[in-house]
Amino acid sequence: MTRTLDQWLAYQETTNVHEIELGLDRVRAVWQAMGAPRPAPVVITVGGTNGKGSTVALLEGMLRAAGYRTGCYTSPHLVHYNERVRIEGVDAGDAQLIASFERIEAARGTLPQTYFEFGTLAAIDVMSRAHIDVAILEVGLGGRLDAVNIIDADAVVITTIDLDHQAWLGNDRDSIGREKAGIARAGRPAVVGELDPPEGLLDALRGAGAVIERAGSSFWWDVSVGERGAGHWQWFHTDGTTLDLPRPALAAPVQYANASAAIACLHALRERLAVPAAAVASALANVHVEGRLQRVGERPLTLVDVGHNPQAARALADWLDAQPDMGRVMAVYGALADKDVAGVIAALGDRIDHWFLAGLDRDTPRGLPAAALEEAFLVALPGAAREGYPDVDSAWRAARQASTADDTVLLFGSFFVASAVLTTRP
Repeated sequence: MTRTLDQWLAYQETTNVHEIELGLDRVRAVWQAMGAPRPAPVVITVGGTNGKGSTVALLEGMLRAAGYRTGCYTSPHLVHYNERVRIEGVDAGDAQLIASFERIEAARGTLPQTYFEFGTLAAIDVMSRAHIDVAILEVGLGGRLDAVNIIDADAVVITTIDLDHQAWLGNDRDSIGREKAGIARAGRPAVVGELDPPEGLLDALRGAGAVIERAGSSFWWDVSVGERGAGHWQWFHTDGTTLDLPRPALAAPVQYANASAAIACLHALRERLAVPAAAVASALANVHVEGRLQRVGERPLTLVDVGHNPQAARALADWLDAQPDMGRVMAVYGALADKDVAGVIAALGDRIDHWFLAGLDRDTPRGLPAAALEEAFLVALPGAAREGYPDVDSAWRAARQASTADDTVLLFGSFFVASAVLTTRP
C-alpha cells in the first residue's frame, strides 16, 4: 500500500515501543541491509548542546559558496518534516522521502526502528542518491549512541557542552562531554568550539585518537574590529592563517563562536575541500536560520528563538545586553518537562519585564502546562510579573495586547514554541 508522507510518519511512531532508544545496533543492521550507503565522499558531523543548527547552516553556506554540492540533515523540524533533509539548500520532496522510507521498510524486516532512526536512514539514503560532494549531519541526542554515529565522519564539530538530556547523557558536563565525543574518529579532526570545554570531553577525544582543534588554542577570534574597520572581525589559526570577515548575519554574540568553529572545521579539511575566504565571507553575510532570534514582526519588534536550556538562555541574555533600547521586553515562554525551567528563568532574570507563560501540554505529552512553569518561578524568580495561558497562541496574543510599538516580544523555550509562531504568525 502506498502511504503519504504524513501516513509514513504516523506509522513510524508505532514501529518501536520507545520514543527515544539510544544505541547503534538496530539502525546499523538496517543500514547494512540497505547496502551501507555513504551519504557523500566527505562527511562532517556536528554535535554539542547548543549551536548545532547554526553551525550546520554556516558550514552549508560556506561550502555552497565555494561551489560544492551539499546535503544537510538536521532535527527537529519547525513546520514541515521535509526541513530535516536539504539537498543543495532545498528541502527534500515528499516523493524522495517516501521512496527512502519504502527502502528502509523493506530492509528492516521485523527489526524495530524509532522515528529518529527512520529519519536518519532516510537522510543518508537521499543524500547517497543525490551525488553530493559533502554531507553535514547534525547529531540528534548525545553522540556516541546517536543514530547519526553509524557514519564515520571525516571531521566533527562539537559546539558546546551544557546540562541537557541528563536522563540519557549524565548529570554533569564531564559525563555529557564524554558522550558527545563519541562522534570523533582516530586520526581525524575534532573541532571543539567552546572556550571552556569540560575535561571529560577533551579526555575522551584524546582517548579516541582524534586530532583536536580547540577554540582559544588552535584557533581564536577577535570581534573588536577587523582590518577594514567597524562591521568586521578576524579569525586566526596557529599556522598563521588570518581571515578578515564581515559580522555574521545571524544575531547573538554566540554566533561568532559557531562561525569560528565552522571555519576551523573547513580549515582542517583544506587538503580535501578548497574553501576560499570570499566564500566564508559570503556565507557569514547571508546565512539565516529559522528560529534563531528570527524577526517575525515589527512594532513591536517580535523575535522567535528555539533556545530551551540555561546555556541558550545565557546566550539570549548576552544578546539582550548588547542591544540598544528595546523598550519593555515581553517574553512568551513554553518548555518541555525534561528542561531546567528554573535555570532558564534565572539566566534571563530581570531582563524580562513581563512573562507570558505558554502551556505546551496540548502540543506534546512532554509539554509542561503553564501551572508547572509558574511553580518554577516561585523558586527562581518569585517577584517576576507573569501570567499563564493554555497555549502559545493565547500567550502571544496577550503579549501583543500588552505591548506598545516600542516594546520587544521574545517568544522562546522550545521548538514547539517556534513551530507555533512560524505556523500561525499574524
